Amino acid sequence: MRLFPGLSDLFFTLFRKILFLWVRTNVMGASREQLGLDPDKPVCYVLQYSSLSSRLVLEQEILRAELPSSQAPFPAEKGPRRSFFFLYQRAGGLFRRRHSPALTPRIKQITAMALHDPSLDIQIVPVTLFWGRSPDKEKSLFKLLLSDTWSVAGRLQKFLIILVHGRNTYVQFNRPISIQQVVNEFRDNEERATRKLARILRTHFRRVRQAVLGPDLSHRRTLVAELVKTPAVKEAIRETARDKDLPPEKVRAKALKYADEIAASMSIVTIRFLEVVLSWLWNRIYNGVAVNNIEVAQDVAKDYAVVYVPCHRSHIDYLLLSYVLYRNGLMPPHIAAGINLNMPIVGPILRRGGAFFMRRSFKDNPLYATVFNEYMHVMFSRGYSVEYFVEGGRSRTGRMLQPRAGMLSMTVRSYLRDHRKPIVFVPVYIGYEKVMEGRSYLGELRGKKKQKESIFSLAKTARKLTNSFGKVAVNFGDPIRLSQVLDDVHPAWQEEAYDADYRPRWLNQAVDVLSDRVAEHINAAVAVNPIGMLATVLLSAQRLAMDERLLVRLMDEFCDLIRSAPYSPHVTYPEGTGTDWIAYGENMGLITRYSQDLGDIIALEGNNAILMTYYRNNIQHLFALPALIASLFENFSTLKRERVVFLASSVYPYIKSELFLQYSDEAVDPVIEHWIDVLVERQLLTLDGDRVCRPADGTEAALRLRALSRFIIQTLERYHISIAILRKYGSGRISASELEEQSTLMAQRMSILFGVNAPEFFDKMLFRNFINNLQTNEILTTDENDLLCYTEGLDEVAEDARLVLNLEKRQTIQQVTMLGA
Repeated sequence: MRLFPGLSDLFFTLFRKILFLWVRTNVMGASREQLGLDPDKPVCYVLQYSSLSSRLVLEQEILRAELPSSQAPFPAEKGPRRSFFFLYQRAGGLFRRRHSPALTPRIKQITAMALHDPSLDIQIVPVTLFWGRSPDKEKSLFKLLLSDTWSVAGRLQKFLIILVHGRNTYVQFNRPISIQQVVNEFRDNEERATRKLARILRTHFRRVRQAVLGPDLSHRRTLVAELVKTPAVKEAIRETARDKDLPPEKVRAKALKYADEIAASMSIVTIRFLEVVLSWLWNRIYNGVAVNNIEVAQDVAKDYAVVYVPCHRSHIDYLLLSYVLYRNGLMPPHIAAGINLNMPIVGPILRRGGAFFMRRSFKDNPLYATVFNEYMHVMFSRGYSVEYFVEGGRSRTGRMLQPRAGMLSMTVRSYLRDHRKPIVFVPVYIGYEKVMEGRSYLGELRGKKKQKESIFSLAKTARKLTNSFGKVAVNFGDPIRLSQVLDDVHPAWQEEAYDADYRPRWLNQAVDVLSDRVAEHINAAVAVNPIGMLATVLLSAQRLAMDERLLVRLMDEFCDLIRSAPYSPHVTYPEGTGTDWIAYGENMGLITRYSQDLGDIIALEGNNAILMTYYRNNIQHLFALPALIASLFENFSTLKRERVVFLASSVYPYIKSELFLQYSDEAVDPVIEHWIDVLVERQLLTLDGDRVCRPADGTEAALRLRALSRFIIQTLERYHISIAILRKYGSGRISASELEEQSTLMAQRMSILFGVNAPEFFDKMLFRNFINNLQTNEILTTDENDLLCYTEGLDEVAEDARLVLNLEKRQTIQQVTMLGA
């Protein structure tokens, strides 16, 4: 064909068009902006294995993206005829045994050109192509023929793969590699320069393949059988047989049953089926799914065993995250699911979609705990991506729940046993404008028993598919490398030896640090949406109603406020203005409009008033510090700046623990100083020398400052309830559990008497957390009878609370406390 280049091009174009009568592609990274191409430097594409079909797909996607053609002659004298090359070519013929792939002459030619002419800086763009994305899950010939795997396909196999999977073809363009930067080290040694370029490209293709396909998977039955043969499970079988006086064979059979109950059975066929179904579902119930900062996951998946740790707001979470990852070129993770979801029909589908099932408690079943721990160790040590929810269950209040240590502890212990494969946690914030289970959450918060999952409850949920649930945001936060956490907690961790049973003394501290860091990173990737802004501002109004014009101004003001001092670079904000958000909230059926000649009134009514606290709580941590500063001016028109910083920093540790704020106690003072400056700049406060002043009463600035303070005031009232009850009983007169119970009852009473609509106001876990923090900060101690004792430090905390709360609030809490006496 070299004698007839025109004829060669004609046949190439013809074959390409014929192929794309069947083939359909999903392409990532194919734009000049994403690739960051320098228009003044030549571009050369590289594919991993020699293949005509891959060449045809490459050129088709290049033409669609309007990138420099791979068919064009290489822009250098005596260069290759085309601007592409294959890294490897197959050794062997159609009917001869194939040997290991060998480097192509083209890579050697391009390396030699770069060495000969240092001014020739070629941009080498690696392109990876997958005909379907099935991992090597089965050992049967059928699966090998019909899957694009880690192995190199022959011609017949490739034909069958294209035939079966051609309509599910994935193509990924990656940022270019500068050949001069690669070969510069070996100017006098062409062979070593070629080997270095080949090694870089080989490593790149391997990393991308692992991210897209996941590690090689063994057959599920083999995996289950291997679990029971591990030393830890064998020892657990012996101990269980001895303790319960059972035959070892019977206990071993039980261990096999446990392993079979736990293990996932990921099927690419099921994943593709779910992709189609979920695409239809999202288009039906949502107005769009926004994905932000996905590059974090795409990058770390190439080198790490990834643990995805999303917040847990809905059963939709794990379906949505797996869908987003798959659609963006990543293998869906193995997902830890509660055993309650292993119900008929649904359970097998979830298992084939990557779910592995776990019981709620392992405490009284050491054999089950050992089998589960070994299964998790296999996942991590082999580099599988895993997903679990550190909160344990779904948040009924919209806040980040206190992380549970179980799964995190298993992950840390597994890594200590075998840390050859590094582990990274990828926090994910999933933000809904209308959570599907919202109404059932209201019932549960009012004391209604949690409904058990069943086929019938699933059928009831299906009836909601005619409703609209707004938009969803899936935001990826900064990754957390487990090795870095261990270095921070115990720098000598790599010098110790670990086995399945060893728990170092510092393990709990490491897990606690990791738990807090995960929760903080999730919150740092929060998505602010119109419903959250509506909820935040309307719930600050005493009667849950506001003039429309004022509501618009306040929403615009407060959204601009958090934009002007960003909590983190990963926070996303809503489009449009307050006017648009009101119209959107009306369309969602969450707010009510009352038409008035003097101006329309927007209000929250009935269940919506309580439901909207859920969406306010999603973003409350963004406003925590400015709202805390604003609350200091409830009772005082002016305070010294240093006093403002002192009071805010004194309360901060308790708010940090509750809302998982990202600033350490030691580093928060400069942040408070910055927020004072921001509030002054926005005229919510003024400065008079070294004093900070609130605006004059009756001005709109004073109204805005009062509204801002109400974003946090209920949290401060809750703290004051516990302190008031403790001081009423006296030191050494009440236990922590009794104080928690009394505080909860008083908060419930106050919510009824004074119309507090937030369910978390009387959340027992929040009171427990506050009491624990008072103990951590040594404000409280316990005596030999486990009764709480306090010193003058508590009086100082109480006095600080009195400064924050206005007279009406203090009298209200005092009244409720006396009523409960």
